[in-house]
Amino acid sequence: MASAHRAIVTLTTDFGLGDTYVAAMKAVILSIHPEAVLVDICHTVQPQNVLQAAFLLSTVYGYFPPHTVHVVVVDPGVGTARRAVLLTTPAGRFLAPDNGVLSYVLGHGGPEEADTLPRLPLRGVPLREGTSAYALTNPRWWRHPVSPTFHGRDVFAPVAAHLSLGVAPEELGEAIDRILAFPVP
Repeated sequence: MASAHRAIVTLTTDFGLGDTYVAAMKAVILSIHPEAVLVDICHTVQPQNVLQAAFLLSTVYGYFPPHTVHVVVVDPGVGTARRAVLLTTPAGRFLAPDNGVLSYVLGHGGPEEADTLPRLPLRGVPLREGTSAYALTNPRWWRHPVSPTFHGRDVFAPVAAHLSLGVAPEELGEAIDRILAFPVP
């Protein structure tokens, strides 16, 4: 399953830097894929500020190689029925809660595409051509037991590591045709 390129995994969270939550996510990724290159985008997103995290990700993901796995864990809905998703695009692969944090990625590409997003606060947006999405429903790729409040460590980190090793997106869960998004200016 190893690929010809160095696996890059980026991390964006609202965990802060005063404890071990980010280190736990990194430890899980490295225990599965020791050669992964881990890049911190930001861990000081204001608590549960999905809009800020979405914007910060939008300012940097385009500079990474297209095989990069971007993990965004700003998740006011952790412990609820919200979905964990993988969005694959020509610009990268994005793992996040389905809470609007990928809105800029979905709307990236120019004002004409942003104008196709719904004008209500948060709605299911159809995927653009060339993208695909999956609900992370296959627990085979998770860390067990799964904490009800630390999906960053137990779902997103191990899935990112396996994805960076070449596991096919289709193995991670069921295909979906919409992801929640807010209007992108």
